[in-house]
Amino acid sequence: MDKKCTVVTLKERPDLKDELNKLHSIGWVSYMGEDPIAVKYWNRLLSCFPEYQFILLNEESKPIACGNSIPFDWDGNKDSLPTGWDGVFEKGILDYENNVQSNSLSALAIVIHPEFRGKGISDRMVREMKSLAIKGNLKNMIAPVRPSLKSKYPLIPMEEYISWIRDDGTPFDPWIRTHYKIGASIIKVAEKSMIIPASVKEWEDWTGLKLPSSGSYVIPGGLVPLEVDNSANMGVYIEPNVWMKHYLD
Repeated sequence: MDKKCTVVTLKERPDLKDELNKLHSIGWVSYMGEDPIAVKYWNRLLSCFPEYQFILLNEESKPIACGNSIPFDWDGNKDSLPTGWDGVFEKGILDYENNVQSNSLSALAIVIHPEFRGKGISDRMVREMKSLAIKGNLKNMIAPVRPSLKSKYPLIPMEEYISWIRDDGTPFDPWIRTHYKIGASIIKVAEKSMIIPASVKEWEDWTGLKLPSSGSYVIPGGLVPLEVDNSANMGVYIEPNVWMKHYLD
């Protein structure tokens, strides 16, 4: 990773908001941006918590990666964790609105421009997020991790997938492995981390697939199949993630 890259928060550089959003638009399959919680709260995240949204600039001051996170209140018990990405996003916003003091930080996303992937940037981005948690005097940092290779194995249960280990004893999945190497440990699977309901036509547009029958469909980029009910004109994608905890001391 080039040491000449610099990190700035959205609080320091509010002019980079559009660049941050642009990174998201090219970094994900289209339906990931259609999650109802993301649609409802994304702009509030950027305006209420600019100090926890950050951008990596290369030596030419070009944005090449961004990170998003949200502070919230958590008692540290795994049983009281939010449902996942949707749950922690909404809890962070509601805690803010209700003046609940936050003591934890949850990752929401790290996006690296496709041209700059495979250069060690992911490691730095996770470390930068930990630094923001420490700077904010927060006790915990957690992440509803979206395993980067799970989409190649959509029929394997997440619980089984995360048990896969490489010959060197590290996790099989590269993104889980990145967090693991920085000291994070798996807490549990978040089975209903993100829920995206939409009409059959919308899902056909987003996936490029014809969905003429009710049933389960493997979709591009999906960690699990899409469940389609044609009689109800509805497709529902329920994505599992993996809760991981970073230690800040």
